[in-house]
Order: sequence, then structure tokens, then C-alpha cells
Amino acid sequence: MTKKEYVERNIGVTFDFVRHMIDHPELVDTIPDGAELDFIDKNIPFKEKDQKRKRIARYKVQHSFEPIKA
Repeated sequence: MTKKEYVERNIGVTFDFVRHMIDHPELVDTIPDGAELDFIDKNIPFKEKDQKRKRIARYKVQHSFEPIKA
């Protein structure tokens, strides 16, 4: 996957997530204040980030978004 394809995919997933949040506003409560969103897709390798310094809210990309407990 090229950098351009990766960026386009992330933009698409972000818009899908916003649409899902509009339909399911209770999902907002699953995101801690100041958290960084991380979308996990089976086609994109998962990279462990420096989690000790950042608050990360992860969501599995499927037909809907599911919060993942870290």
C-alpha cells in the first residue's frame, strides 16, 4: 500500500466513523478525553505505538465500529 493509498483509506475510515458516531452518539462516551483515535483494519498491519505517553482509543474497522479495550 502506497502512502497516498494509506492516507486516502484513513480519510475514508474517519468519515465513516463520524457518520457512525452521528447514528450512535453513545459511542462518544467510549473515547477518553484527549485520546488519539486508532483504527485497526485486518488489511493494515497493527503497529504498537508508545502507549505510555499517549491516550489511545482503538476501534476495529468492520461494518460498524467497536471500541477495543487497551
